[in-house]
Amino acid sequence: MEGLATSRIISIQASRRQHYSAFLPTFSLQLRKISNRGQVWMMKRPKSFQSIAASVQPLEASTTGHFDNKQPSKEVLELWRSADAVCFDVDSTVCIDEGIDELAEFCGAGKAVAEWTARAMGGSVPFEEALAARLSLFKPSLAQVQDFLEKRPPRISPGMEELVKKLKATNTNVYLISGGFCQMINPVASILGIPQENIFANNLLFGSSGEFLGFDANEPTSRSGGKAAAVQQIRKGSGI
Repeated sequence: MEGLATSRIISIQASRRQHYSAFLPTFSLQLRKISNRGQVWMMKRPKSFQSIAASVQPLEASTTGHFDNKQPSKEVLELWRSADAVCFDVDSTVCIDEGIDELAEFCGAGKAVAEWTARAMGGSVPFEEALAARLSLFKPSLAQVQDFLEKRPPRISPGMEELVKKLKATNTNVYLISGGFCQMINPVASILGIPQENIFANNLLFGSSGEFLGFDANEPTSRSGGKAAAVQQIRKGSGI
């Protein structure tokens, strides 16, 4: 990690608080300065590395039907303009929906799986345990996943395509890091023009007849702290 203090990686994930911005009218940007134990994905970092994390989520119209657009600070704008790489969460961030909840609903187990998702997001159970439990409730087959993708294409959050285009125009590397599944995230990456090698996500496993077998537990994103590990892997592999 030595010698990396001048490089910047922004990690983007959903936030419950909303701060509206004219920079991206359809997104909220919340700047959070991390302490001098800089953090990415809420994992501790060496004291020598300072990082800034921005959280993005789709805006909802106010009760009056208008957006409270405000010009972001110069610090926020400089963060976006100078980053070497941006790592986006996918569910409820790049996409409007929670992918596993949508797939479960499609397969007839939506309510039970959504309850587990809430527990996982709240941190009350380890992510890997919650992931296994949710999948065990409906065990999607390959045919069901393919049918789901055909009938329910991904819904990209408003403004995201424009944002990714602007980042790519400045030669900023864009990555998708998710606890979701590559089978469902690959179409998202295709829409946004993000190469598959820039996707860090889980893989559903199927048997020779397409039956559900589980998920690849070797992927870092399949367990708690996995997104931070993926960011570290990106930094080491890309020289950022």
